[in-house]
Amino acid sequence: MVIHHSPTPAGAQPSIAVLGGGIGGLAAAGFLRRAGLQATVYEQAPAFGEVGAGLVVSPNAVRLLRRLGHIDAFLDKAVALEVGWEFRRWENGEVLSAEQLTGRCEELYGEQTYVAHRADLLEAVKAAVPAEWLRLGKRCVEVTERDEDVLLRFEDGSTATADLVIGADGVHSVVRAAVAVAGEAEASGMCAYRALVPADQAPAFARRAAQTLWIGPDHHLVHYPVSGGRYINIVAFAPADGFTDESWSTKATVEELLAEFAGWDPRLTELINAAGTPGRWALLDRAPLTQWSRGRLTLLGDAAHPMFPFFAQGAAQAIEDGAALAQCLVQDRQDPVRALKTYEQVRRPRATKIQQLSHARKDINHLPDGPAQQQRDTELAQGDPLLKNGWIYGYDAELASKEALV
Repeated sequence: MVIHHSPTPAGAQPSIAVLGGGIGGLAAAGFLRRAGLQATVYEQAPAFGEVGAGLVVSPNAVRLLRRLGHIDAFLDKAVALEVGWEFRRWENGEVLSAEQLTGRCEELYGEQTYVAHRADLLEAVKAAVPAEWLRLGKRCVEVTERDEDVLLRFEDGSTATADLVIGADGVHSVVRAAVAVAGEAEASGMCAYRALVPADQAPAFARRAAQTLWIGPDHHLVHYPVSGGRYINIVAFAPADGFTDESWSTKATVEELLAEFAGWDPRLTELINAAGTPGRWALLDRAPLTQWSRGRLTLLGDAAHPMFPFFAQGAAQAIEDGAALAQCLVQDRQDPVRALKTYEQVRRPRATKIQQLSHARKDINHLPDGPAQQQRDTELAQGDPLLKNGWIYGYDAELASKEALV
């Protein structure tokens, strides 16, 4: 079976294929629709489900979500953070620093910061995409750029063509292999655990509208409420000890997670005890790409800039990518291939910087007790991350793209 999109006649809209129906791919489709363009989204999963757990949705993403027009349902389920960057010492829970967000975040950036279940954010961006644009159960296995179009081959034997292809197909991207020479992923030495704890089983300190980070030797653990406060999201980082599976479906046990945090504050142990069956995945290290676009192909989200989660910007940067890409395409309708290069020029420096900063943070939270740890704790107490990271939170991806095209 061939799904055919005719090559674009002069002056007509390009046919656009988005590979990947995650947050980045759906955001791209939503912003393309908002810009008056059309796309087809090919997602390998047979249905949209509750894959993943919690994430942070910062003002730079919230302002873009608001423009997509379906933010109210998301806000009903998200939790507005009152306190962020609440760092606690591993052994006794001493608060090393905390940032008051209520009021100040809106004053600085015009939006609040939220924490949410990934499925709720996915639903919000999916609501901006017409159902007839979605093709589920379509796992792309080959991408071939031709003179007039791009040929896509799917695992089920079907094919499709499009004028432009957006690779939003994640860390194992098929499109990336056709665009750029990427170095091999390397083991970072870290793995992550994640779990959702029913709020009624969690200690009171974990139910607050706070993003709390417990930091200690070789480990740290983050928790915050999601799903309207019904669950507490936990993500914990520990030595990988040779574990290299990057899949979100790999499971661990509560006993394994407890063993990683043995000797830590008993309140944290109480929270972990209620964690059910945690997921576990390896954090693999990937160098930033030097190229995102080639001809009729481009990348966004994790396919372009997979990053460690230590700045909580993975989803936000994917949404920014989608908004910027749509803006570049609609403002350069006469030359969509050039628009893809402009998109790369606008987005790659910023995403690469955040990717590198996230990478640099991987050791800071895990310092052993001693002079370096004491210096870090002093700097945390004196810091103002909400203001310091204004270049992240105050950024408007659509506006930046418009200015680049003037």
